[in-house]
Amino acid sequence: MSTVESLDDASVVTAVDNRSWYKKNRLAIAPWLFLTPAILFFLVYVILPIFQSIWISFHDWDGLGEATWVGLANYVELLDDDRFYTSLWNNLLWLFLFLLAVPAGLFIALFLNQTVFGMRLYKSLFFFPFVISQVVVGLIFTWFYNPNFGIIAEIWNWFGASPPSILGDERYVTYGIIVAGLWPQIAYCMILYLTGLNNVSPDQVEAGRLDGAKGLKMLWYVILPQLWPATFLAIVVTVIGALRSFDMIAIMTQGGPYGSSNVLSYFMYEQALSEYGFRMGYGSAIAVVLFLIMLVFISYFLWSMYQEEKGGH
Repeated sequence: MSTVESLDDASVVTAVDNRSWYKKNRLAIAPWLFLTPAILFFLVYVILPIFQSIWISFHDWDGLGEATWVGLANYVELLDDDRFYTSLWNNLLWLFLFLLAVPAGLFIALFLNQTVFGMRLYKSLFFFPFVISQVVVGLIFTWFYNPNFGIIAEIWNWFGASPPSILGDERYVTYGIIVAGLWPQIAYCMILYLTGLNNVSPDQVEAGRLDGAKGLKMLWYVILPQLWPATFLAIVVTVIGALRSFDMIAIMTQGGPYGSSNVLSYFMYEQALSEYGFRMGYGSAIAVVLFLIMLVFISYFLWSMYQEEKGGH
């Protein structure tokens, strides 16, 4: 047998082995073939920019010229910047007050889960805030708060009082924006809970009734434990939404008055990309701080979920 024939036979054997290996492992390979494009997009557009932001935060850069290495100077400046602390405090305020969307969404979902006449209409009305744009929500509430012709002004005038300028007063502006943000967020949590209520086991509910559970006891001991996946998701999404709140501030106040309604995400934009900034390094330092805060909360929730799953098994 010639050397050429031996090589041809070896190639055929190798091809047959490869085909047989693929047939044996195709069920394991198929998911990765579908996941590979998404993983590549995630690496290029999420993971890589995170490291780029961290690297840029150690530079003084206007986004166009040559970047100058400054080390930790941007972070040191951040610690001495009163605007940073105002933005951080507002983010914490957003975080704690925004979590009111979770119990509010739960109680609305419990109400809408009843079988009464016209319930589909009620569900549509409560679902409406979730489907409209955040920009539209911001504009609607800006009109509501207008001290000249808004609904708040009409209510105050009806009582013979002078209407407040909610978006123009440093004491109330952040609370006014949070209320506007809560409207669609409550609708989102409501949808999660309505989905969860459809999966509640009727057998467990019936067993609870036989044991004498009703009202709040039924809710606390029978319904809520089965709604934990929906609650977990609602909390995580609400926390992330509160920490990255941007659109409402941009539409309603642009961080005003005098920066009193700023949050970290808008402060970052203001420093890095607006006409007042073009300080990419400083903006990236703000972004890194915000990322670390979000990472702490998300890691905590993921750890809690892991512990819950491990305890369940």
